[in-house]
Amino acid sequence: MSSSRAAIVAIALLVILVALSGLLLLYSRPEPIHITIKPPAPTATPAPTATPMPILVYVSGEVGRRGTQHILPRGSRVSDAVAAAGGFTDLANRDRVNLAGILRDGDQVHIPSMDSNRGDGGLPTPSGGRLVNVNTATLDELVALPNIGPVTAQRIIEHRELVSPFATLADLDQVTGIGPSTLEALQDLVRFD
Repeated sequence: MSSSRAAIVAIALLVILVALSGLLLLYSRPEPIHITIKPPAPTATPAPTATPMPILVYVSGEVGRRGTQHILPRGSRVSDAVAAAGGFTDLANRDRVNLAGILRDGDQVHIPSMDSNRGDGGLPTPSGGRLVNVNTATLDELVALPNIGPVTAQRIIEHRELVSPFATLADLDQVTGIGPSTLEALQDLVRFD
């Protein structure tokens, strides 16, 4: 009996020792680390800018393919229209053509011949088209300008009617949606009288 009693006491001591070890481990455990993941702050997505619509021009006279229409990017020059029509012929009077002129939708580029009279009343090559008066232009006239969409055109009209007419190109910078690149594109196309 004493050996079985000794075994029971040994088992009991072992159970108490295991329980005390477990309690000691439980209370001496370090505090758990809480990890908080903070997603980055959302960034503003820039508003899409309007893509300028291409223009359609008609090229006549002394070019490789006379009497043809060509679709060109907005802001194209007369030289681009001549190149699209096959370039000058040998009879072209290049002195009467402003190759640097900016084209607008619906323009006709006419290249006169060398033997035409100076006062023949032939069609002039546009030298930038007619200037758009920002203070009196309709919505359609404003939208025809580079980098100006319907929303920006409406803002221009509202500004000139509710705030004041525009006196200079720099005044257009007050209109939301018009920045330095648009002002640069408009500088040879608008007037303010």
